[in-house]
Amino acid sequence: MLVRRIIIIVGVVIILFLSGVAIYVFRPPEAASGPLEAIPIVVPTTIPTATSAVAALPTPTVDSIPSTADPTTVAPTTVASQPTLQIFAIDQNRSEARFLIDEVLRGQPVTVVGVTNQVAGQIALDPNVPSAAQVGVIQINARTLATDNEFRNRAIKNAILRTNQFELITFTPRIINGLPESVTIGVPFEFTIEGDLTITDVTRPVTFTVTVTPISPTEISGLAQTTILYRDFNLTIPDSPAVDTVADEVRLELEFVATLIG
Repeated sequence: MLVRRIIIIVGVVIILFLSGVAIYVFRPPEAASGPLEAIPIVVPTTIPTATSAVAALPTPTVDSIPSTADPTTVAPTTVASQPTLQIFAIDQNRSEARFLIDEVLRGQPVTVVGVTNQVAGQIALDPNVPSAAQVGVIQINARTLATDNEFRNRAIKNAILRTNQFELITFTPRIINGLPESVTIGVPFEFTIEGDLTITDVTRPVTFTVTVTPISPTEISGLAQTTILYRDFNLTIPDSPAVDTVADEVRLELEFVATLIG
């Protein structure tokens, strides 16, 4: 009799525990707190400056000028100007951030894709000096990520990304490598961006490979890609009876269109 009561009590506790876990994982997550706006990128002011060699030339005098020369003639100066950087902003209506992860679902391999257009960021560039381009902080609202399954969406937001507490995923660029010396409208070019990716409260260095195509003087499009290990960001994927295995790697992509501001 006592053993039976103990078994019943243990069963009730397990059921209550599992029910609590289910409620936590599949509860409705909080919606986005508001429209996502880009953090303004700060660029240097364009100020033409004379080269040091020219600046060091002495002022000519009549005595120092050969008799065959015109005393009013002064050697031409060379002016070097800083790049004139223009600000482009990501167009959310034509852009998409996404993650892709492979899993085996009930014996069948599938690729889970989560997408959102709630991505913001700015790019500063001078079409005549593309090597001087700068990229600002890229933000993604994790609360708006969606897959093809609502229960999976809730599990991702509540149990994996904890979006009620950490609404934004951010990428802060540090170094841009491989920018070309010149660009042509309609011709894509490739480079890499090293920076810090923050997911929940964990920040890790990552490198994105970026392909950009200048569409016009006022519009560019591109695709940025990288691969991370979700465990590097202390993310845990809850066990599910329907999911046999989940890959360790997550592919991150940002497909964007950016337009000139003003």
